[in-house]
Amino acid sequence: MKVYFDTLGCPKNFNDSEMAMGILEEKGYEIAETPEDADVFIVNTCGFIDDAKKESISEIFRMAEQKGKDRKLIVSGCLVQRYSQELFDELPEVDGFLGVNDYDRLPQLLDQMTKPGSERFVVSNPCDLTAIEQEQEHRHLPENLYTAYLKIAEGCDNACAYCVIPRIRGPYRSRRPEAVMEEAHRLAEAGCRELILIAQDLTYYGTDLRGKPALAELLRSLCRIDGIQWIRLMYCYEDRITDELIQTIAEEEKICNYIDIPIQHASDRILDRMNRHSTEASLRGTIDRLRNAIPDIHIRTTLIVGFPGETDEDFDILYRFAEDERFARLGVFPYSREDGTVAAEMPDQIPEEIKQQRLDSIMMRQMEISLENNRSKLGQVLEVIVDETDEDGSCIGRTRYDAPDIDNSVIFTPLREHCPGDIVNVEILEAFDYDLEGREV
Repeated sequence: MKVYFDTLGCPKNFNDSEMAMGILEEKGYEIAETPEDADVFIVNTCGFIDDAKKESISEIFRMAEQKGKDRKLIVSGCLVQRYSQELFDELPEVDGFLGVNDYDRLPQLLDQMTKPGSERFVVSNPCDLTAIEQEQEHRHLPENLYTAYLKIAEGCDNACAYCVIPRIRGPYRSRRPEAVMEEAHRLAEAGCRELILIAQDLTYYGTDLRGKPALAELLRSLCRIDGIQWIRLMYCYEDRITDELIQTIAEEEKICNYIDIPIQHASDRILDRMNRHSTEASLRGTIDRLRNAIPDIHIRTTLIVGFPGETDEDFDILYRFAEDERFARLGVFPYSREDGTVAAEMPDQIPEEIKQQRLDSIMMRQMEISLENNRSKLGQVLEVIVDETDEDGSCIGRTRYDAPDIDNSVIFTPLREHCPGDIVNVEILEAFDYDLEGREV
């Protein structure tokens, strides 16, 4: 039997799908490259914000139209974890629903659903607190694996007022360092050169195991793995960025001078309403510590505009903060009112048109900042990892300062043929709002 996975959402979802594929392959199932070749479709959904939910529902309908009478459709992931019974009642064209904690049951469920007289099912268990690690020993690894996400923890203990992740993914559970290292070695043996560490909060790693953060120690161990050349940090909370972590990034050549810090806001009043643990002063202080220790550090962050009660004064604080700090990479999102969150019940919800105006205002200024930052790289020779080659012979890649899919690209003229994963030196000749152009040297 062939199974096709259609994955939406964040890297953690793609990581879950790879784990599920590996579990199925060990039981004799084949992974289909296209829907046309599959007997079963699995749509791994995102349910984080309203737009993601709409995209997931649209994709479910699209796949339902393709399956016909002879094939099966399973919907899994965060949307199912949040709304399992509602989806079961409203989407009769779907044969089964699976939550985020149940992928190990896939072989059994697929076997049952192919038998005559099988019934639709919904399986959405709460997080198993005894399953601390999620070792991902079965993970399906794609061919030509040069970049890979490495999940070091699952769940979240932060109770941000706008966020449903703790309800979906459960409390924070760090994987054992030994398990993380074993998976990292397997990735390196499969050809991985770039490790991208992910969790809901990287900087909390190890606290539940040892009573104190252990990310810096883990990073030093990962840097000793042969074959791994770049290590990238995503989702680091500002209030847990320690001097030890900063020193580790500064000292270890393999760790990219890049860090993703989801700041969300800069007004102390809004940060307090969000139940964040940062203040404008602490944010500025941590950014200064990073830049003093690592002068070329590129900070990626995300901001939320239009949070309930956000006044013009609060937004002005946020705008000035973004203008002052001149982030290398910045994403801005309008606040999304999510069922079951504290913020959803707050008074003073902001009209959508005001959210959009505030978003556009920051992003227009950020476009100028990004262009200025990019122009500062003119004439520099930067390491670039090749992601793809174009029909005209040019290559498209990323610097150490850019994560795949979300950050800037470098388009360059190569000296020879390259494959994805090659790391080359490129002289930067042209700068644009969000991309660079150059030639290999």
